[in-house]
Amino acid sequence: MSQPKIKRRVGKYEVGRTIGEGTFAKVKFARNSETGEPVALKILDKEKVLKHKMAEQIKREVATMKLVKHPNVVRLYEVMGSKTKIFIVLEFVTGGELFDKIVNHGRMKEDEARRYFQQLINAVDYCHSRGVYHRDLKPENLLLDAYGNLKVSDFGLSALSQQVRDDGLLHTTCGTPNYVAPEVLNDRGYDGSTADLWSCGVILFVLLAGYLPFDDSNLMNLYKKISAAEFTCPPWLSFTARKLIARILDPNPMTRITIPEILEDEWFKKDYKPPVFEEKKDTNLDDVEAVFKDSEEHHVTEQKEEQPVAMNAFELISLSKGLNLGNLFDAEQV
Repeated sequence: MSQPKIKRRVGKYEVGRTIGEGTFAKVKFARNSETGEPVALKILDKEKVLKHKMAEQIKREVATMKLVKHPNVVRLYEVMGSKTKIFIVLEFVTGGELFDKIVNHGRMKEDEARRYFQQLINAVDYCHSRGVYHRDLKPENLLLDAYGNLKVSDFGLSALSQQVRDDGLLHTTCGTPNYVAPEVLNDRGYDGSTADLWSCGVILFVLLAGYLPFDDSNLMNLYKKISAAEFTCPPWLSFTARKLIARILDPNPMTRITIPEILEDEWFKKDYKPPVFEEKKDTNLDDVEAVFKDSEEHHVTEQKEEQPVAMNAFELISLSKGLNLGNLFDAEQV
C-alpha cells in the first residue's frame, strides 16, 4: 500500500489544497466533516492583521458579511481563530470566473452582458447600503455558481489588500490598476462607493467589448489614460450602452453616475429583475467577537492525522455535475 496521506483539520473542517493566495490571506478548499459540504477556507495571518491595524475594520466587515444573504454575494458562514490565524469559512462556488467566459468565447452580446451587470449592481448596491465596500472589484472576484449566476467574492474582505492611513481614508497598496478609479490612483483618499462603481463600469466595458478600456504596458501612461478617462467604445455597442458606460467612467467622482441613477437607466432597466432574497435576522455573531477577543477558550484546534490512502471519503462530495473534488485534498500545510 502507498504512503498514508496526512489529513489536516481546522475544527470540523477537513482542509485540502490551496485554491487562491493574496497579500494577507490564503484560500484553501475544505469540507465540513459533519455535512460533507464543500467550503472555501480563507486563512489570515493574525500578526499581519494586527500590524496593519486592520482588526477593527475586519471585525466590523466580517460581522456585516455574516448577516448578508444575497444571491449575488458569496456567503460567509462562520469565523474561527487559533493562536496565530483567523479562519473565514466561505461558500465554495463551482462555476469558475465570469471572465473565463470572455477568454474562451470572446465578448458577450448585450443581453447576456446586461444580465451579469444587473447582478453585479444588485450585489454592490446591497453591500453599500450596509456600509460595506469592495474596493477591489476585478475579474478574479466575479464567480459563477452552478446555475450561471454571478457571485461577487471577497466583499467586505477586500480591505485586506488595502491599507487605512492615519487620515482614516483608504489608500490602495496593490490591486489591478486597469480596474482602479482615478481618485484611487491619485492617492489622496477616496470614497469606497464611487470607486466601486468605476470598477463596475470597467467590468461592463470588458463584457461588451472583449478588451480593457484602459491598457498600456507603461504604468505611467496607463495612469494618465485612467485619470483622463481616455477610452473609445467599439462601434458595435448600442448608443444606450455607450451612454451608460460614459456616465460610469466619469473621472470626477462627484459627477459620476450613482446606483439609484443606474437603476433608472434605459439600457440597464431592460428585462431587469430585482433580486429576491430573505434577510437573516437571527444570525449569531459570537464567533466574530470570540476571534477578535482572542480568548484561549475559543481557539479552534488544528489537527493533523494520518489517513490510509485507500480510504476515499471524498466520493461523498463529488458534485452532481460530475465534478470530482477529491483531488483538491492533497497533503499540504495549512
